[in-house]
Amino acid sequence: MITAIPFESLGGLDIDWLSARHHFSFGHYHDPARMGCGVLRVWNDDTIQPGTGFDPHPHRDMEIITYVREGAITHIDRLGNQGRTEAGDVQVMHAGTGIVHAEYNREPDITRIFQIWIEPDRAGHAPGWETKAFPTRATGAFTVLASGRGGDSGSGALPIHQDAAVLGAKIDAGSSVSHALGAGRRAYLVVSKGSVAVNGVVLGERDGASIHEEEAVVITAEADSEVILVDVP
Repeated sequence: MITAIPFESLGGLDIDWLSARHHFSFGHYHDPARMGCGVLRVWNDDTIQPGTGFDPHPHRDMEIITYVREGAITHIDRLGNQGRTEAGDVQVMHAGTGIVHAEYNREPDITRIFQIWIEPDRAGHAPGWETKAFPTRATGAFTVLASGRGGDSGSGALPIHQDAAVLGAKIDAGSSVSHALGAGRRAYLVVSKGSVAVNGVVLGERDGASIHEEEAVVITAEADSEVILVDVP
């Protein structure tokens, strides 16, 4: 089953420095029909104005993956980590037993990110942060960006504490990529750029799709496109 989630249907928040759209219930937005997908609990589509960002705030017991769609994000935390992640690249924060962090757009133009939260396999992991560039991503194939699946240990993906994976693919117009789902697993897909058909279900830019009870999905690009897919138990 594939359920399209149009961008226009998402919950949201608009303030002077941030435009946020929530694929699942988050903050003041609550929809009992949109509480997550398996262990995937948050997928926020954030547009951050230049010279602004999220001031220091705490998290715990969550794997927080940030995919940068446009611009760059600068991370600072009280463990002493600091770094900048550019468009097309990924950072992972293990909130674990507790972390206080800030995320800023220090660029001259807007920054757009997907913020993805996945429940860890257990409480109490050590907190931490990593960022990684993915400069050699091929067009027409999925790249594993972050993963805790056993078979992905040599893929070069950033590690997370869960049997889940975040994958990205660039797809030329008219071309397709596929992804097999194991028994009992689910996926959530968002179109970062372009427009695609997922097993025939058409999605536009920034639309989502909830996927379950499918052995595999075939994503065909109707225009030059980029998609992010999260595979979860």
